[in-house]
Amino acid sequence: MLKKFWKPRLGWTKELIINRLSFGLFLLIFSLVIGQVGYTLIENYSMVDAFYMTVITLSTVGFTEVQELSNAGRIFTSFYIIINLGIFAYAIGTITSYFVEGEFAELYKRYTIGRKVDKLQNHIIVCGMGRNGSRTCEELQKSQRSYVVVELKPDSIEQYALAHDLQYIIGDATADEVLLSAGIKRAEALITTLPRDADNVFITLTARELNPQVKIIARASEETAAKKLYRAGADQVVMPDAIGGIHMARLITQPSVIEFLNILSGTGTNSLKLEDIMYDELQEPYRDKTLRELNIRQRTGATVIGFRHQTERFTFNPPGDLKFEMGDTMIIVGAEQNIQAFRDYYT
Repeated sequence: MLKKFWKPRLGWTKELIINRLSFGLFLLIFSLVIGQVGYTLIENYSMVDAFYMTVITLSTVGFTEVQELSNAGRIFTSFYIIINLGIFAYAIGTITSYFVEGEFAELYKRYTIGRKVDKLQNHIIVCGMGRNGSRTCEELQKSQRSYVVVELKPDSIEQYALAHDLQYIIGDATADEVLLSAGIKRAEALITTLPRDADNVFITLTARELNPQVKIIARASEETAAKKLYRAGADQVVMPDAIGGIHMARLITQPSVIEFLNILSGTGTNSLKLEDIMYDELQEPYRDKTLRELNIRQRTGATVIGFRHQTERFTFNPPGDLKFEMGDTMIIVGAEQNIQAFRDYYT
């Protein structure tokens, strides 16, 4: 549990850091055993005397010998001191740097984040903290959705995490154990935004195998990669470059449409907000009612612009006699205060 949230420092991997600590402790213990055995066999010391001589020699404090050493004992002690100068310096230096350079603080921080991630349910996993990943996190934060980020490079996430109190895991999202530590089996959705299509395909395959019910949104650069992502199990594939090109072209051919879409997406001035409302979210008195009976616009100022009846396709500008039933979803639009008024009144 502690190791999987370790954060590498100064270019070290977590395995190297753990190995350095383990190796330093091993050398200390091994040196103690050699001294204990050496003084017992060469000088016929008791266990206590041999341990005392080993400790004062290993630590180079220079206390008085238990008894005068024989020539063999002096030769053993001389070589023992020379060898232990390096062993003691390496072990103490490694352990000291672990605390002084902040490794212990980082380990505790990773452990704390790990405890929080372990408690998440129906959260969203975002793989990659590049341009697309950071914008994804901003939108999730605006919607107050719980999420955790998986990022391989610490430098890509530190500044953002500090500013947004981000829950994140440093690791390779293509590895099973990393996705498991991010709670893939309890997650509602996974969004993979890595720049390499092959990585996104691999993450999609892994996530689908670990949690067949999770919703997967994947980024793709090429159309061929998009097809592979769908075959790998992605529910939706987004091609940012293609979307950006279409958007720029329509700024010329359909500027008013783009301005309206910007308002709906929250990027324009006087922005509106789109919200999807599921049947189960409504209070009992408002279920199985027609849109006319719900009277949403007059009560809240929000407008129903779309309606999906169970698994069928969307109906845009739905008629007033359309009934909101089990499995249905409605799309409403309005200013922030209108959406909040809807939720206060109906949910």
